[in-house]
Amino acid sequence: MSEPASISAGIAERYATAIFEIAQENNDLDGLEKSINDLGAALAESADLRTLIQSPLISRSEQEAAIVAIADKMGLTPVMKNALALMAEKRRLFVVPQLIAALRAKLAEARNEVTADVVTAKPLTKAQTEKLAKVLTERVGKTVNVNTTVDESLIGGLVVKVGSKMIDTSIRSKLNSLQNAMKEVG
Repeated sequence: MSEPASISAGIAERYATAIFEIAQENNDLDGLEKSINDLGAALAESADLRTLIQSPLISRSEQEAAIVAIADKMGLTPVMKNALALMAEKRRLFVVPQLIAALRAKLAEARNEVTADVVTAKPLTKAQTEKLAKVLTERVGKTVNVNTTVDESLIGGLVVKVGSKMIDTSIRSKLNSLQNAMKEVG
């Protein structure tokens, strides 16, 4: 991780910890989750919002007024609205994407959940996805949410990544292993 990215992650983590603890004290983790999902969707959809949080040309007071108005309009929880206002005041709005990721991780940890990223050669059916989630839940010991993507270059099989562990059963990786073994022999 580069130094600026590490600094941004550290800033986001500190804000996320404070926001999460306040939401937990207020028994409003569901409201916090809705707020971060709404804010994440707004960031993904709005170039103007991304410009607002990243532009050094916008003054602190303008950023704060704009982000508070946006938070009110979106109906974000008071803790989230206040945190965004404080972040604008301190010129820290640029870490909002990392903040959202850190808060999602804290919510998942509190609910004993983990996300598995699964890449397959062909789209999985709903039954296959549910069966995979069940098997992974048994192996990991936590509730597993499955994010699937399709990569036809795998030829067949799948690649599963849960946390820092990765299982690659794709035909592409088996062919690559066979090719490497053949190179060693001859």
